[in-house]
Amino acid sequence: QVQLAESGGGSVPSGASLKLSCAASKYTLDYYPIGWFRQAPGKEREGVSCISNVDGSIYYADAVKGRFTISRDNAENTVYLQMNSLKPEDTAVYYCATAYCSNSGWNDRYDYWGQGTQVTVSS
Repeated sequence: QVQLAESGGGSVPSGASLKLSCAASKYTLDYYPIGWFRQAPGKEREGVSCISNVDGSIYYADAVKGRFTISRDNAENTVYLQMNSLKPEDTAVYYCATAYCSNSGWNDRYDYWGQGTQVTVSS
């Protein structure tokens, strides 16, 4: 059974850091790559990052490359998104989701996701 629950969002000033957590069932982490995507008001969904469950491949959107880091802790059944040097344009609801990525590439689509966590970055 797929289970995903995000936490760690908040309101921070520009330049600050946040670490998002995605608590998942062991089944979910064993069988699915996990991705993060975000949705800002009036904007289309945007893929942020993806980590493969098979070969550990990692991908980032150009907008966050060098600032965000995705990682997974299998012992804790958790996937993290460390976000540094946050900008106002990072403001969105962030979702973790079952995703499609491997050493063959990253397909920016998702099947299951959690309730989301709000990230607000003020200038």
